[in-house]
Amino acid sequence: MSPSATLSAASSVVREVPLRQDATVIGLVGLAHASSHFGHLLLPLLFPVFMKEFGLSFAELGFLMTVFFVVSGTGQATAGFVVDRIGARPALFGAFGFFIAACLVGANANGYASLMVVAVLAGLGNCTFHPVDFTILNQRVSAPRLGHAFSAHGLTGNLGWALAPVFFAGITALAGWRAAYLGAALMYALILVVLVFNRGQLRTEVVARHVDATPAKDMAFMKLPVVWWCFGFFLLSTMTLAVVQSFSVSILKALHGVSFEAATMTLTAYMLCGAFGMFVGGFVAAKLPRHSDRVVAVCMTAAAFCLALCATGMFGATGTMVVLAATGLAVGIGGPSRDMMIKKATPKGATGRVYGMVYSGLDVGFAISPLIFGVFMDRGWYAATLAGAALVLLLSVGAALGVGRRTVAA
Repeated sequence: MSPSATLSAASSVVREVPLRQDATVIGLVGLAHASSHFGHLLLPLLFPVFMKEFGLSFAELGFLMTVFFVVSGTGQATAGFVVDRIGARPALFGAFGFFIAACLVGANANGYASLMVVAVLAGLGNCTFHPVDFTILNQRVSAPRLGHAFSAHGLTGNLGWALAPVFFAGITALAGWRAAYLGAALMYALILVVLVFNRGQLRTEVVARHVDATPAKDMAFMKLPVVWWCFGFFLLSTMTLAVVQSFSVSILKALHGVSFEAATMTLTAYMLCGAFGMFVGGFVAAKLPRHSDRVVAVCMTAAAFCLALCATGMFGATGTMVVLAATGLAVGIGGPSRDMMIKKATPKGATGRVYGMVYSGLDVGFAISPLIFGVFMDRGWYAATLAGAALVLLLSVGAALGVGRRTVAA
């Protein structure tokens, strides 16, 4: 066969997967991912209401989120086995059932016990999304578009976070907080209908189970050092994100005396810059798929440097807010390459299990970061909190490079 014929044949292979088909899969998975991030805020957005309605303390409310992340993290580590065994689609549909149930319980909540049930149900709903999403994307999206798929996945998650405050604030102002929960249940039900209607686009291959398979063999992937390096990367990088989400508003007010509105807008700008960064990062991941670990390392180093600059206070109030927002851009650009890095480190046939275990590091990071840095905040160590977050993010750079080295070795 001539070289031109070979190129022609290769081109025809690439064109076998139409853009519309890939876009449909990416859109459906993105819609599901946005709904999972929306679910992260089912409880926190109404904390002021619960304090007034049920006389709850900050400690009691905070424990609700600890329960949510413990259930989600534990469930995520095990949900991957379910996804590999029965496929991603049934697990996805089940997750929406848990979220609908959580919203209905929330709408009828009459005290702390009811809210605890909401936390457990929402955690069960949230735990399946990463192993489900990445199993579908890795199996259904063509390789040349996978970087863009990871970009869209991260972007839609941020949009889910952004939608939740508007949704709950708007409906609560018009019809009360119980109606807001009913509206959320209806939203989840409608999204589930859309996913069921397009279920053919969400089908994944089930991992064949050999006759001599044992639980020990199913868990063999956990003996791979690269899996734990991936877990460590997510734990460390998420600890920094938790600091920004939980304490940046208070830090800006304490260090620079900015208004609550200005500090909140800075956090919003961080999230929007992160979303834009993920869009840009999709092109970077598609162009440099073989160097995803290095892309992640560069981006996280830049973000850590920005946080360290914020800790010095050398730029004043306005400059610090701008630099903090730029941190979100750097982290966002590295997002799609981060997901590509995990894909390369995943053994064949263990996608659900590996993604479930690795991404449970997110929940662990979210759970422990406020406990550690909350002590800093209580003692008035505001600059040290930012500096500590920068240091932790810098440690995640070492973890990312460690993933790259061990992936090449494997």
